[in-house]
Order: sequence, then C-alpha cells, then structure tokens
Amino acid sequence: MSGVFTVRIQEPPFDAAAESASLTLGRTDVGAVVTFTGLCRADAGADGAALAALTLEHYPGMAEEEITRHLEEARRRWPLLGATVVHRHGRITPGEPIVLVVTSSAHRSAAFHAAEFLMDWLKTNAPFWKKEERADGGAWVAAKASDDVAADRWTATGESR
Repeated sequence: MSGVFTVRIQEPPFDAAAESASLTLGRTDVGAVVTFTGLCRADAGADGAALAALTLEHYPGMAEEEITRHLEEARRRWPLLGATVVHRHGRITPGEPIVLVVTSSAHRSAAFHAAEFLMDWLKTNAPFWKKEERADGGAWVAAKASDDVAADRWTATGESR
C-alpha cells in the first residue's frame, strides 16, 4: 500500500490530530506516527518586551517545492509510509501553531529520525521570513547558529535508517 505524502503552506491554523489520523486511516502496516507541532511563543526580547505576533512571509511555489524536495530526501533516507508537512504564513499570535510535521513508518526510529530531519531543515533553510512584532516595534528574525549546528549533522553524518 503506498503512502500519502503531503506538503501544504496555508494561512489558517491546522488540526494536528486530524492530519495525524489521515496517515493511519485504513492502514495496518503503520507501527509508528511521530507528530511535531511548533507553536508561536510570547518570549520576551532582550529589552523585556513580549512578542505580540510573528508575521511569516514566503515565496509561493518556491517554498512548497523546496519542502517537497526535502520530504523526498527523508523518504530516501528512511522507510516512511507517509508524511505531512504543513507550514503557516501570515500573522500568527502566541499560542497559535506555526508548523506541523507528521511522519509514519513501520518502526519508531525511522519516524522519529525523519521528523527531526525535516524540522531541522525547516528551521534553517525553508524559504520563510519571520518578522517579530513587539510593543517597541518590529524586526526581522535572523537565523540562529544553534539551529544550523543541528541541521549540519544530517549532512556531516548522512544519518539514515
């Protein structure tokens, strides 16, 4: 039975439980489903100002293509039976979901590794731009070195199965 592999970029919130359930519906070969949901936090900035919202922008078409390319790489590395990546754009307030990665496989190790691989790539290289909105104004968010280090291990080790 072939799996479902989906990439979506959308403005409205998603239903993580429904997305996860869609990968197992009618399946008896799935032994593991890993679900990661990234949420917008209200962390205080260096000046103590809490985040009011994030605005995420993307280049339509290019973003879907790049995420699909990395989903295909995950499929080459691990025996996935299905996967879903949903990334939101637009204005997102604290507590709202931003990104969802769901992977399914016969075994947990493949599902965990593939989900982590996809999230590491999304954090560092997905073509999205984030702007923080705070009481003192707004600023575009720069990439974090720690996220780059996390993503680099997949290139350095070629880790898979």
